[in-house]
Amino acid sequence: MSLKSIKNGITRRVGRQILVTKKHSPVMLFGFGVVGVVATAVLSTRATLKLDEILKENEEKTEQAKTLREEKPEKYSEEDLTKDLKLLKVKLAVEICKLYAPAVISGVLTVGALTGSHVILSKRYAGVTAAYAALDKGFKDYRKRVAEEFGVEKERELRYDMVEKKIAVDTEEGPVPQTVKVPNNGRSPYARVFDENNPRWQRTPSYNMMLIKSVQQYMNELLIGRGHVLLNDAYEALGFERTSAGAVVGWVRDGNGDGYIDFGVFDDMFEGQRFVNGYEKSIWLDFNVDGLVYDLISES
Repeated sequence: MSLKSIKNGITRRVGRQILVTKKHSPVMLFGFGVVGVVATAVLSTRATLKLDEILKENEEKTEQAKTLREEKPEKYSEEDLTKDLKLLKVKLAVEICKLYAPAVISGVLTVGALTGSHVILSKRYAGVTAAYAALDKGFKDYRKRVAEEFGVEKERELRYDMVEKKIAVDTEEGPVPQTVKVPNNGRSPYARVFDENNPRWQRTPSYNMMLIKSVQQYMNELLIGRGHVLLNDAYEALGFERTSAGAVVGWVRDGNGDGYIDFGVFDDMFEGQRFVNGYEKSIWLDFNVDGLVYDLISES
């Protein structure tokens, strides 16, 4: 192995370790900050316990100086007393500073660590927000161009990778074969299936349909009244678990989205008609979120 290869290998390892350290730096700084808070409290307590001793010693020396002035005025003038009292005050201030210096230094480092962690996370969040906004805008512009070129229905078909599926529909004359289009694998990452695993699901299809419809209507009214709705608001109302993504994405009134909230049920493209008519007991819900709520609010 050549010397250059060894040097490059060491450089890569060091560079990778630096990158890993930067990745975990917010957590590390926050950990240092938490330890610093405890250390500052301990150091401050210790300093306070020693403070009485220093104050008592200073008070004794002050009394000694005053007594000496009273007993030997001819050798210890008023000017000497004033000068010594000033020196005692300066010495007391220096002793107090030295006593609390470790606690102050620890406090400053603690604030610096916590502030550094916050600054790094804020910058990363801003970067992720900008990247998501750019990606979301590009995707929406692409959808718009496809819809203008081929039509809205075709755009939806391409977006959700619709495939034809043959099913049997119960009629008065018996089962009748019918071909419908269903999503293959084109659902968004926010999609959720409303089925028997959901605590709000019931065996009666009409109940499930009315529940979803009423929640969708309520969310739209909330959007009009409050101006914004988080995806977690819809998740919670429908009986789904809240998610970290649902805490930041959603809908904003007068933003850059559709201007309304839709769960993707009452549309032929999502087998909505079979669900509404009671032929299906479960349904995929796909939410037309506008994007990052906080970013959209700042722009609106």
